Amino acid sequence: MQADIFAKRRNEGLIFFALLAVLTVGSIIITRYDVLKGFTSIAKALVWGISNFYPDAASMLKLADILLKLRETVLMSIASTTVAAVLAIPLALAGSRTTRINGLFSIVSRGIASLFRNIPLVAWAMVLMLAFSQNPLTGFLALFFGSLGFLTRAFMETIDEVSNNSVEAVQATGAAYLHVIFQAVIPSSLPQMISWLLYMIETNIRNATLVGILTGTGIGFSFDLYYKRLDYHTASLVVILIVITVIAIEFISNKIRRVIL
Repeated sequence: MQADIFAKRRNEGLIFFALLAVLTVGSIIITRYDVLKGFTSIAKALVWGISNFYPDAASMLKLADILLKLRETVLMSIASTTVAAVLAIPLALAGSRTTRINGLFSIVSRGIASLFRNIPLVAWAMVLMLAFSQNPLTGFLALFFGSLGFLTRAFMETIDEVSNNSVEAVQATGAAYLHVIFQAVIPSSLPQMISWLLYMIETNIRNATLVGILTGTGIGFSFDLYYKRLDYHTASLVVILIVITVIAIEFISNKIRRVIL
């Protein structure tokens, strides 16, 4: 019996890898991608990067301006994510199977989460840029809408997974709906919600760089500006500061997660 199960899994694995190989080869043929040239260009890119893409003395003179843009990006990411989290909580409560008031509210809430979550951030930025032009509000709204969809879905799943036992215990005492929410659902779900919030802040700081390139704001705009001027030394300084900031935020959020979880 075990031999048959092993053989079945092996055959399924072989079929999967065969399909993957066919798709890969087919994609290479359709796109006319030169595999050999692609791999050999990696070495050339590394040589070019070592020769040109590093901070120099002239780029350090622009450090103060870059740090101001970086601060703007970090604050915009935190603000958009936090506001999205506040609005995601009632949407998650309405959409969760544990706390929903009725089926209509649940469908609407889940529809909003699905719609906002599945529209790419780049699409949000480009659509909003048509309405609000290039300014910080456009970047804020792009990050906000993307965060709202993701956090609503994450909070729904958190409520469904974490709150069942505590909700049943409070409901058994005859507590009203709001008492169940504030005495059982929120306390039991809050640590995991904070963890999702921290994760989204990390993600949005990375995403804000791309949004800034499109909307002409923040650190992304600075990178785009220096890169298009062929000022690769200053552009490399921008990249290094972004990496340091993301690592620092991730380190802080991991520390907080270990405390609350």
